Amino acid sequence: MTPRYDTILITGAAGRLGTELRRGLAPLARKLRLAARAPIANLAANEESVVFDLSDEAAVMAACEGVDAIVHFGGAPMERPWQEILDSNIRGSYHIYEAARKHRVKRVVYASSVHAIGFHKLEDHIDTTAPHRPDGLYGLSKCFVEDLGRLYWDKFGIESVALRIFSSFPEPADRRHLWSWLSFEDCNRLTAAALTAPRVGFTVSFGISDNNEKPVDNRLAGHLGYIPQDNTERFRAAMEAKTPVPDPKAPAVQCLGGFFVETGHPDDPQG
Repeated sequence: MTPRYDTILITGAAGRLGTELRRGLAPLARKLRLAARAPIANLAANEESVVFDLSDEAAVMAACEGVDAIVHFGGAPMERPWQEILDSNIRGSYHIYEAARKHRVKRVVYASSVHAIGFHKLEDHIDTTAPHRPDGLYGLSKCFVEDLGRLYWDKFGIESVALRIFSSFPEPADRRHLWSWLSFEDCNRLTAAALTAPRVGFTVSFGISDNNEKPVDNRLAGHLGYIPQDNTERFRAAMEAKTPVPDPKAPAVQCLGGFFVETGHPDDPQG
């Protein structure tokens, strides 16, 4: 395969999904520039490591120089205190988009989240035009960056794909994951599709595997060409045997965001 890009920057490259993307996106670029807050060991021949914090605008600007596309998976990976969300997810993502604008980067693929729309109910069967309904500060930061991507497409012509990733783990960990799971291989397929689709403009896509239960409608991202190939049915019997039937009236069961909708403010005293 001829590489589609010369250089792709992956932020969050030391994280759970970033580690998988190193393998999945390798054929798409001559070089992968891997960004993390500490040096990444065991680099492949086509990889280079850059170390910075997303809150450091100058460092982000330098890391984006000479890049053709940015796969932005960096930032706080779950609900955290406001200051951390502000510095890492909100301010950090603004730095990424400003660097993309100033360095004329063609496309940004962003790891958004189900938690941007976490308070919508499963039976609402929303599509990607449904309004934001974040289920916490983490989800709120995802809403901000989705809107940031839309602004930078409308105003500056930088194409963006916001991938609303649901539950991406080696295998499902609870009953909710039977419908919300995104396998690592499908995560790679989705990200690669977002990088290689002929035109994306500003696109939002749900990130779920081809599970039997489908509580959201992803038809409006069909132009990406993402075809999930994994399914949770092989895990169902074992999962249902070891876990109780959940209360259908519980907010964590009703809502797309799961237990996030039941958590308090992260800055409140714990315990």
